[in-house]
Amino acid sequence: MAEKRTNLPQLHLFNSMTKRKEPFQPIVEGKVRMYVCGFGHIGNARVYVAFDVLYRLKTGTPPQNPLLSPLRSCPPPRPPGLEPPALSAPSSLTMAERKTPPQLELFNSMTKKKEPFQPRVEGKVGMYVCGVTPYDFSHIGHARAYVAFDVLYRYLKYLGYEVEYVRNFTDIDDKIIRRANEAGENVTSLSSRFINEFLLDMAELQCLPPTCEPRVTEHIEHIIELITKIMDNGKAYAMEGDVYFSVDNYHEYLCLSGRKLDHNLAGVRVAVDTRKRNPADFALWKAAKEGEPFWESPWGRGRPGWHIECSAMSAHYLGHVFDIHGGGKDLIFPHHENELAQSRAAYPESEVKTWMHNGFVNKDDQKMSKSDNNFFTIRDIIALYHPMALRFFLMRTHYRSDVNHSDSAMEIASDRVYYIYQTLYDCEEVLSKYREEAVSVPIPAEEKKLIDSHHSDFLDYMSDDLKTTDVLDGFMDLLKAINSNLTDLKKLQQKIEQQQKKKQQKQQQQPQKQPEDHIQALIALETEMKDKLSILGLMPPSSLAEVLDEDESELLGGYGGGLSPRPVWRCPKAATVMLVAEIPGGGRRSVSSDS
Repeated sequence: MAEKRTNLPQLHLFNSMTKRKEPFQPIVEGKVRMYVCGFGHIGNARVYVAFDVLYRLKTGTPPQNPLLSPLRSCPPPRPPGLEPPALSAPSSLTMAERKTPPQLELFNSMTKKKEPFQPRVEGKVGMYVCGVTPYDFSHIGHARAYVAFDVLYRYLKYLGYEVEYVRNFTDIDDKIIRRANEAGENVTSLSSRFINEFLLDMAELQCLPPTCEPRVTEHIEHIIELITKIMDNGKAYAMEGDVYFSVDNYHEYLCLSGRKLDHNLAGVRVAVDTRKRNPADFALWKAAKEGEPFWESPWGRGRPGWHIECSAMSAHYLGHVFDIHGGGKDLIFPHHENELAQSRAAYPESEVKTWMHNGFVNKDDQKMSKSDNNFFTIRDIIALYHPMALRFFLMRTHYRSDVNHSDSAMEIASDRVYYIYQTLYDCEEVLSKYREEAVSVPIPAEEKKLIDSHHSDFLDYMSDDLKTTDVLDGFMDLLKAINSNLTDLKKLQQKIEQQQKKKQQKQQQQPQKQPEDHIQALIALETEMKDKLSILGLMPPSSLAEVLDEDESELLGGYGGGLSPRPVWRCPKAATVMLVAEIPGGGRRSVSSDS
């Protein structure tokens, strides 16, 4: 039994019986019995990950890598000889003796400039990122946003912050209702299914799970309370079961986007309602239509508007004032603009310290869109390339800039990630032979200078509004140094072996490094590479040997009940035809075929 840890806060768990959180007290002190119903469908990964987190909390099971999600924290055992070397990194590499991270600066969309990031509560960060509307498989625009904010989340944790990261699911929406009706499926069933698919995509891209992932339908009570508050403050009006926000009664409207009211486009996401007092007024509550899901409210049966949900959920989990609010730049208007107006109309003290927005994904320099048939899901891409190649590709462009997707760009990213993993694997192979030996020589001066410089540059770039482009480029010098040491070590070993075969009693003094110098240099270089790759979410959860051995001829149980090829490092050079296959249960799956 794991030793019970002390000095920890009382564990509180939500009890579905009492409908509230309660202090957890086991029947027998120090022992817990837990039963979780099992299922056979891959979509239930969400269930098992959730209870695995609870299981680890009580047993004290340490994850293999604290920067990886529970789903990824227990990779299969490494093949014999590939275990990490039992040679600890030299003490000169400890963080205490290295550069202190510089002040983190982030670009604030409200002020249109980079600003020093100072959390509201020292040591703690509250971050809310707008999530998906789960009515279909997620596209690479979603991957762009959530990889970008995953990098921020990881770096904040690396800097020592305790981060409360909230990312919602809009599980009731016109698109979901329409798709459910077309498929003859229950709205809740369809949204839950695509939520599970989204979570699988995020796991493939090694995005850490947020602290909380609330659904709109779980917070109808909070939404109704917020709308009531806005109406009480004279900033909204009801009409025939609908409730609208009055932009004329809120004079700070459009302070985030900087737009003019006469440029405001009514009906950006919904049809124009001529009953509104001002065409720019937007819905807080929609009266129920026949055949649609609804909830009881003071204004009659209905459901929430699009924008009100995030105001209610962010306030519920993070308070009326929190540190970071993020999403794609297409959300600045109308979603975030309206969200900000709602929050302040209800509670004037409401404030987001830093608004952050990521750029679009373009296809061959044209904005991706379904109408132009240049639109790809995450599944489309990772069917052809390894998920880490997609993550690398997205990080290769600064998060605020638009990403231009092309086959050549994906192949370059795939080649780069393969080169990184192959080099680290070669290093692991060589070091595994020396893991039983005690190597106590200091790091050679040349490599120590390179590593210290890389660590310093990494912190400078990441603290300067997450300059991942420069960070990824910076790995090349480390990789070259690893390969150079591997080559020199091999040559030196061959020379020593030749000398031993000739039984030379006296060897000439070698001006170059000795084997121990190369070994220690490789340990230090490998440690630096893996440390930074883990921070960026680019270190694979399984062994490098397993990742490099992935073969496109192997088939795995695919998503949505079908079969999909294992991701490959390079898309075949022959022309590729994208075929769209129907998946049992709804949705589509793209497969490739050489033409």
